[in-house]
Amino acid sequence: MLLAMLGTLGPFTVDTPLPAFGGIELGLHASKVQMQQTLSAYLFSFGLMSLFHGAISDSVGRRPMVLWGLGIFTFATVGCALSQNIGQLIFCRALQGLATGACIVIARAIPRDMYPAHDAQQVMSVVTLYFGVAAAFAPLIGGWLFVAWGWRSVFWFLTAYAAALWLANVRLLPETLHPSQRQTFDAANLLRGYWKLGRDPQFLLLAVAVGVPINGTFIYLMSAPVFLGLHLGLAPTQYFWFFTLTISGVMGGAWISGRLAGRIAPKRQIRLGFLIMIGASGVNLAANWLLQVQVVWAFLPLAVYCIGWGTMQPALTLLLLDLYPARRGMASSLQIFIGAMSNSLAAGVLAPLVMHSTALLATMSSAILGVSLAAWWLAHRRWPAIGRAVAPR
Repeated sequence: MLLAMLGTLGPFTVDTPLPAFGGIELGLHASKVQMQQTLSAYLFSFGLMSLFHGAISDSVGRRPMVLWGLGIFTFATVGCALSQNIGQLIFCRALQGLATGACIVIARAIPRDMYPAHDAQQVMSVVTLYFGVAAAFAPLIGGWLFVAWGWRSVFWFLTAYAAALWLANVRLLPETLHPSQRQTFDAANLLRGYWKLGRDPQFLLLAVAVGVPINGTFIYLMSAPVFLGLHLGLAPTQYFWFFTLTISGVMGGAWISGRLAGRIAPKRQIRLGFLIMIGASGVNLAANWLLQVQVVWAFLPLAVYCIGWGTMQPALTLLLLDLYPARRGMASSLQIFIGAMSNSLAAGVLAPLVMHSTALLATMSSAILGVSLAAWWLAHRRWPAIGRAVAPR
């Protein structure tokens, strides 16, 4: 439960302020481009610092990194709530991003510290499930808070949530990395580790395969005011349905992953996830090019796409982490770094390029899936034994 709650910090931080963007824009006299920069600053700093959190935890332990990360995040969120201009808000959002990765990276490394592969996949599925719950309810909570008490209340809520998480982890989180498994904490050792993982094509291909495909729906999230408000004609209070359906897909896929753990080989589970995403993406692409966009069918293919991602993500993540058992923290860091950089690219570059057209949004979504699929296919061709063994129950 602690790991699952740590995993919710990311979606809460990204999604809760979204309904308040209009209020922040007016309150701080900011432009829409500057508001987009608050997201890009968070995502970029999150990805950059995630590169180091796991590697440092391989040396100093998991628990100190989580507690320091939560402490700095709480401080940064107070800064967001007190910001008097858009520059201060962008700076504090970037500081949030620097700290958030400590929680999310380590929440993915701890299960494999403690459990065999089958049980670790079930734990990862629960973490993914709670991620989905948080992402579904975050915009609703943000909207309620904004309407009732203004945009600053959104950040005070995040402050209280982070402080409560810090207290819970102080009391309940054990240290899961045994001293005998820790790496030497020095720059040369870290650089050797990064060099080893960063030049391993198998690791890089799997990291792209697991980290990139969620952007097939993330560009819709980042385009929400235009996609939902302009193209579909929904009021901000109705955005909740889009988040609910897509995140329900993630949760459904995570449930499927947990049920399949130890029953079928990871490779078959990953293939199933990709097949679901390919089918949903194809339907979404055809519908948006051939039909007039309507709410009735616009959300369903994206929800099914998320089922596919939730089905394959826990199994593929564990395959990636098990490539380097002695450096799982560093492997988790690099994987999340690659995913976060792709998120930042999707938010800051791809979404603004295509958000004016639903057909182009669907095309970009399919292209993103194609990148991930190509990475998995290349890894499968080069190392055909990947994921063939069923983890013992």
